[in-house]
Amino acid sequence: MEQRGILFIGKKFSKYILALCTIFIFIGCTHKAPVTNRSQMILMSHSQEMALGEQSYKQALSKAKVIRGTRDANRIKSIGYKIAKVVNRNDYKWEFNLVKDKAKNAFCLPGGKVVVYTGILEVAKNDDQLATVIAHEIAHALARHGAERVSTGMVAQGAQVLGNILIGSKAPHLSKTFNIAYGLGAQYGVLLPYGRLQETEADEIGIYLMHEAGYNVYEALNFWQNMSEGKKQGSEFFSTHPSSDTRIKDIKKVIAKIEKTKRQTLNRKTTPSKDTKNPSLGKRVY
Repeated sequence: MEQRGILFIGKKFSKYILALCTIFIFIGCTHKAPVTNRSQMILMSHSQEMALGEQSYKQALSKAKVIRGTRDANRIKSIGYKIAKVVNRNDYKWEFNLVKDKAKNAFCLPGGKVVVYTGILEVAKNDDQLATVIAHEIAHALARHGAERVSTGMVAQGAQVLGNILIGSKAPHLSKTFNIAYGLGAQYGVLLPYGRLQETEADEIGIYLMHEAGYNVYEALNFWQNMSEGKKQGSEFFSTHPSSDTRIKDIKKVIAKIEKTKRQTLNRKTTPSKDTKNPSLGKRVY
């Protein structure tokens, strides 16, 4: 009898959660990511996002050792502003800073606040590979991935609150089990896969930005190869980021699209020979 009651509650609860999520998605999915044209659920305004990015950036820099005036610090700024110029977004207050940290990482906060760790310089062997990193971070800002993550978290939290109310009124002894199951389900079934989707999208947008800014997009493949060296590839299921192997495969597909588009453009303008190559993509080095 108890099992039937639980099943009934579960079915009823699922309907409420589905209705709630549908409302949020309907309200929020009015945004489109650049390049990929993916529908996005963003529940915060652009001004709120900019203010959050500015505040978080100041806090992050206040706790970090920012490197200024060195050759590498100037490289970060030069490459960053060159790519930002291609983006042509005057509403973004672009900043590019190098921070002393051994981690092979970088991040971008809403509004175009990019931080590159010194550790990444060990694997970014040249300006084109460094452009891979910076273009990827700029892509996160353009696609508003930060606001999208916040919105996804809001929906997940709202659904959990509603679930607790429903379970608490019908079967309070199941509340703890529900919260554990919901937490794991949200983490591995929604949040982590969503993180990987955003990373893949930022890779794609970043390659297009590199291409438009005149950097060698083939060096992106070498960069991710460098990142994978000495690392044991784990399961993507437990990660917010795709593996380096997956990224290389996906980036090759993006480069192939760019090459195809360029060839079609050249064909419309001239009658090229079979050996015609796309000089603006850079020298094939991978």
